[in-house]
Amino acid sequence: LAGITKHTPNPEGGVIIKNSATGEPTGILKDKAMELVLNVIPEPTPAEYAEAIDAAMFEARKNGITCISDITYENQFRALQDARSNNKLTCRINSILPINYHKKLSDTEIRNNFGDDILKIGALKAFADGSLGSSTAYFFEPYTNNSSNYGLPMDILADGSLETMMLDADKNKLQLCIHAIGDRAISEVLDIMEEVRNTNPYWDRRLRIEHAQHIHPKDFQRCKEMDVIISAQPYHLFDDGPWASEYIGEERMRSTFAFKSFLDNGIKLCFGSDWAVAPLNALLGIYASVTRHTSGNKFPNGLNSEQKISVEQAFKCYTINGAYAAFMDDIVGSISVGKKADMVVLDRNIFSIDKDQLKNTEILTTIFNGNIVYSA
Repeated sequence: LAGITKHTPNPEGGVIIKNSATGEPTGILKDKAMELVLNVIPEPTPAEYAEAIDAAMFEARKNGITCISDITYENQFRALQDARSNNKLTCRINSILPINYHKKLSDTEIRNNFGDDILKIGALKAFADGSLGSSTAYFFEPYTNNSSNYGLPMDILADGSLETMMLDADKNKLQLCIHAIGDRAISEVLDIMEEVRNTNPYWDRRLRIEHAQHIHPKDFQRCKEMDVIISAQPYHLFDDGPWASEYIGEERMRSTFAFKSFLDNGIKLCFGSDWAVAPLNALLGIYASVTRHTSGNKFPNGLNSEQKISVEQAFKCYTINGAYAAFMDDIVGSISVGKKADMVVLDRNIFSIDKDQLKNTEILTTIFNGNIVYSA
């Protein structure tokens, strides 16, 4: 249906993996090449969207999640509005639109944080590179397992249009949330963010880099100086840890999933899941960031054990820091007078148990907006 053959060229910012002997496509598409197939997948019906939202809300409730920041593609915000109107949302949604919507939002005079306390828009998402697993995270130095591969910058980073869109979006007070995983992608995004700050008038912009898995040591201080929020997903450490050094070597591993270094440098760090790439369960993320254990227990003392953080620090990354990153710290993120009653009841005290038991902690009750929405 997508018309991909041995003669189809790689799109800018993407790769069609082909058989080295025959030249035929293998079926593996990386980054922007995925759009060749995504563009021919039929659009879900309104009923299918409603069913998917109901399923996602249940998954959030049983995992004690009461607030989500998520990228929202075409027609999905309409479906979320329908769910909001029908009182189907049992979780606050910070709906982040693709960055190519920046002009539409600006033309309709929508700015950051528009909406109500349950559903809002005004933030934009862009991708600067790919991922480590697909060898498309963009690095200064080549992959250790492929000396000719430095990763793959997205087309909008390579051709300068990301810079143009970020400048225009920020000028119109739309929050920027940029996916960057490799050290060069992170550094080049910071370059653009620096230009944004130097070019546009000041406002409480709360610039975000999503993932920031493999940051170059020189860029910790830059993040601090520019008040850039790092939005990380600690469970990726559990999944990627056993094999990551085979891709990037031991030296770059020292600043991989560098949670303690972010906090020690005074950088605002928030945590999320990256669901459905990783489990939605925040307690598994706390477990990963505190113990730094990986699948298969390859590192008994934890991967880069000097980067372990405390349970209290991880807890704040998932709560008040996450609320701050979503411009919601005035209403959620801590149990305080005047804030919304979003709370969970756990089956044990995570601040006193053995850290290995964090992964076994269960949600007993989820309270959203003062109402019990889940009971085990």
